[in-house]
Amino acid sequence: MSIKYLHTMVRVLDLEASMAFYQLLGLKETKRTENEKGRFALVFMAPPNQPECPVELTCHFGHLAYRVDNIYEMCQTLMEAGVTINRPPRDGHMAFVRSPDNISIELLQAGDALDPCEPWASMENTGHW
Repeated sequence: MSIKYLHTMVRVLDLEASMAFYQLLGLKETKRTENEKGRFALVFMAPPNQPECPVELTCHFGHLAYRVDNIYEMCQTLMEAGVTINRPPRDGHMAFVRSPDNISIELLQAGDALDPCEPWASMENTGHW
């Protein structure tokens, strides 16, 4: 089973002020996604020549994100070790767990989403993620 770092999402209070700060550090905007209902924007900023190391800025919530080879296997391993699966991978694509320090971790399936299967497909969210 392999895992690949994707990004760190940082919750910001003022998106424009935060972007200006990261620009002072030399980071450039590499991608922007606007929520279809206009509730929030996701702005990815990375150092020059390092697009694979972005910080994601949002007014939503912060987390670390990793891509995994098999999201069901990863969640099963975590669950067997006593980790709560806060947002199960019902869609075969995304799950959220929390570290012992209460840091939200997003797990994303590499490639296409896996076909939905049990126990994940009918598992409810637990706590917050």
